[in-house]
Amino acid sequence: MSSESRAAARPTRAVRHDEAAHRFEWTEDGHFCVLDYTLDGKVASFTHTGVPSAVGGRGIAADLVRTGLDTARARGWRIRPLCSYVAAFIRRHPEYQDLVD
Repeated sequence: MSSESRAAARPTRAVRHDEAAHRFEWTEDGHFCVLDYTLDGKVASFTHTGVPSAVGGRGIAADLVRTGLDTARARGWRIRPLCSYVAAFIRRHPEYQDLVD
């Protein structure tokens, strides 16, 4: 099974959206992981994805970004992938290309 297939088969985490802080977050084994964004009207700029190396390689960043992009779609937001990880994720998942501002 390829790593992409394993990632697709893995259940998505219940990532929390902290709207007041403009971030999506998850805590894994005591390590705080985030996807930060700014919001200007209906345009969300995804600025930073942070996953500590101690819990890296578990698909956490992908789950954070997927949740952020799905939230953007549901709310009618356009997105600016300023974070290099988010930009790479969108290149690998063209179903999100239509969200890019």
